[in-house]
Amino acid sequence: MLRALSGLTTRGRCLLAAGVAAAVCSFVLNERDLLRVAIFVVALPLLVAFFISATRLKLGAARALRPDRVSVGAPGEVQLELWRNGRLPAGEVLLEDGVPYALGTRPRFVVERLPHDRRVALRYPLQPVLRGIQQVGPLRATITDPFGLCEFERELIGHSRLVVVPKVVGLWGLPSGAGIGAGDDGSIRLHAGQGEADVIVRQYRQGDDLRKVHWRSTARRDEIMVRVEEKPWRGGTTVLLDHRAAAHHGTGPAASLEWAVSFAASVSLHLRRSGHRVRLITEHGQTLADTPGEGGEHYDNVVLDVLAALQPAHQRDITLGHDPAEGQELIAVLGTVSNESVHELSRYRPRGIRSLAVLLDTPGWSSGVNRPENRAAATEESVALLRAAGWGVVVAGPGSPMQQVWAELCQTATRRGTLIGGGL
Repeated sequence: MLRALSGLTTRGRCLLAAGVAAAVCSFVLNERDLLRVAIFVVALPLLVAFFISATRLKLGAARALRPDRVSVGAPGEVQLELWRNGRLPAGEVLLEDGVPYALGTRPRFVVERLPHDRRVALRYPLQPVLRGIQQVGPLRATITDPFGLCEFERELIGHSRLVVVPKVVGLWGLPSGAGIGAGDDGSIRLHAGQGEADVIVRQYRQGDDLRKVHWRSTARRDEIMVRVEEKPWRGGTTVLLDHRAAAHHGTGPAASLEWAVSFAASVSLHLRRSGHRVRLITEHGQTLADTPGEGGEHYDNVVLDVLAALQPAHQRDITLGHDPAEGQELIAVLGTVSNESVHELSRYRPRGIRSLAVLLDTPGWSSGVNRPENRAAATEESVALLRAAGWGVVVAGPGSPMQQVWAELCQTATRRGTLIGGGL
């Protein structure tokens, strides 16, 4: 009974207090009529509280997300069903489902009469504006009586998981020599021409055979380098995504990081659907996804799900210690990079392997300026350093269409022709 009384509203408590006061006055004044009124006034909120308390235990609900994976900007829908199991009539039911701000407004429904023999179907739209693993819920029901004397709140359903994947933009075309990932056209010719073989070297690692030390490169770089020309090259393209928090500007859906994630997803899916193997990594060389050139939508979902859950990294600089693409062609989507980071990206890249970069003019995401003459000096310096290291570079601002950036990247790759034997 005490639990039922806890649901009394201010109006119900005032009415109960007025009934008790009337009962006291009836004894003092010896007025039986006043006592009858007092009993009615006291009994009314008590009966309503007991009735609502019994009714709230008989409610049930179900939630379904349609679909449970949705892209940023694409519409989604939540379907609800409400029913009651007992024979007691239900009062007015106020439903409120928990929806994060990134999915839209929080919906509210009022069901005045809940039937006994059928379920009440409700639905509301979702408009996701930010990628991530979102939680819809909990669904709470507030049951009230017509007089507003009592109300009870109950959680009907917990949380439901909704995956909001990055927006994928359709891209067209491939850089000159569309042999990205192809076994023959995209392979490295290690012994082209006369004279000494075109040797590919990397930094010495513990356990390497000392007979493979390339002394000429060791003397030139002042560190032990070993030959890897016998190692067959795995055809394909590596897409590097720089997701350091310090490398990006802006907040929410308009942040430069969200543009970079969406572009990386678009490029990865475009290349994979073109029949090429794609490896998606972070700026520290961590593999996020490695998808073959064949297969269905499952591999697309692997890439999108990983990017949906990707959070900004807290490291300030890029640290690799090895070739991030492991001998593959590289497309890097970079935020603000220091001179040290540019050196780290370039120092381990083999000769004759194409390296492309989309460099974001991240200060533009804070100022909203997307004009070349207003680019930060640090961005221009990074562009110069990357190009000097043999990279093809395209600068993207907050208003740059992804299709245009990809087209410029293809043109840049064609002009530079840094891949031996053709093929990206």
